[in-house]
Amino acid sequence: MTATSDERLKVLQMLEEGKISAEEAATLLRALEGGGRSRPSATGVGGENRYLRIQVTDLASGAGKVNVTVPIGLVRAGLRIAERFAPDFGDLDVQEIVDLIAEGAEGKIVEVVDAEDNERVEIYIE
Repeated sequence: MTATSDERLKVLQMLEEGKISAEEAATLLRALEGGGRSRPSATGVGGENRYLRIQVTDLASGAGKVNVTVPIGLVRAGLRIAERFAPDFGDLDVQEIVDLIAEGAEGKIVEVVDAEDNERVEIYIE
């Protein structure tokens, strides 16, 4: 997968805003470029490419704040990113999400509304 300028810019903006760490940004940029020493697998059940999509939406305006897609192989990093957007996300059972991915689940698997920050975080498997 080759990253577009917009995708790279989104990752760098999240880093600048403190939403992700430098290590997480580097991992995401490597995944976008398809490079790195150990390229994570995005292949799922049946050999198709699978991805984890994290969307953060402002509840007041409905505007998308973040829309990040990462290969399933980077799911743990993706879940750490989601935890930064919604503090309540930490209450979720991460192992349950990993199990859903392993079972071949698709579609929306998590939706968290953070009333304090007026944001909705949604996680999809595609």
